[in-house]
Amino acid sequence: MRFTKSLLLAGVLNLTLPATAFAASPDWSVYAQVLQSVKAGNKHSTPLNLVDYSALKKSGQLEAAYQVIKAFPVETLANREEKLAFYINAYNILALKMVLDHWPVDSIKDAGNLLSPVWKKTAGVIGGQEVSLDAIENEVLRPMGEPRIHFAIVCASVSCPDLRTEPYTADKLNAQLDDQVNSFLGNTQKGLNDDGKIIHVSKIFDWFEKDFKAVGGIEAFIRQHRIGLSISAIKADIEYDWSLNSAGE
Repeated sequence: MRFTKSLLLAGVLNLTLPATAFAASPDWSVYAQVLQSVKAGNKHSTPLNLVDYSALKKSGQLEAAYQVIKAFPVETLANREEKLAFYINAYNILALKMVLDHWPVDSIKDAGNLLSPVWKKTAGVIGGQEVSLDAIENEVLRPMGEPRIHFAIVCASVSCPDLRTEPYTADKLNAQLDDQVNSFLGNTQKGLNDDGKIIHVSKIFDWFEKDFKAVGGIEAFIRQHRIGLSISAIKADIEYDWSLNSAGE
């Protein structure tokens, strides 16, 4: 079952609540412990934050973090920042869970197949409803008009943006999202590589091109976060590595 319209509608309606409305936030302390196991490293010549999935499976911490989002009353999310932070964290928790539910795998894509892609499979339950990664991304997060989400949600792969080592929170969200964009565009192996003739960028910018129109388009977005780039064409042609962002290999 996909993310239901009633659940999504409840979240959208909550965005209209006044600023004085009750602010809701889950206890992210267990998820913060999960993220403490994420360490900077290198894989396939790409610097990134790596996840020790074997240790994570043994610890049981991720299951505890999942139970937090599973039981959380999403209708209490009172504003846009709370909703963005919650569903970004939820996506990342469920992506990790998808890997562990099918462990061992070499890629998160191995959890699905051609007829049933991993993105469309049920990843877990939120607010009493079964959800997929695709539903969270395309039915909840993208309609909120925040292109920086594409540098915060992590598909457990080498070429994805790095998994942040702290949970997203409403009070720090803007700074956290900016930091994620700057970090990703500063990674020449998967984010942006300016050779003086062409600014090569991640295929994320191709896949979600229309999401950047609200901020002036891809070029305006990139130049806002990276100054001093050459005056050249921009091509979203950096090869995407779907290998698992796993440590210990």
